[in-house]
Amino acid sequence: MSMLETLTAVFRDVFEDEELEISRETTATDIPDWDSLRHVTLMLNVEKTFGVRFSSAEIANLKDVGELLDLTVSKTAASA
Repeated sequence: MSMLETLTAVFRDVFEDEELEISRETTATDIPDWDSLRHVTLMLNVEKTFGVRFSSAEIANLKDVGELLDLTVSKTAASA
């Protein structure tokens, strides 16, 4: 399973939508239920799933799913 597929599974779980499709270009405005509470839940679930930790600044600077994916890849590579 690719990292994007794993990330998609995390999104589907957090947003309780098995049909949810994400891409590198997906932003919070593309998902109607993506509010601040879901954002925190999403970040915590991504950290848990991939075994990484994000700083508040890193999270605040994310513009789309692609940047989240790139950050996650860099964090997993650094911890390997």
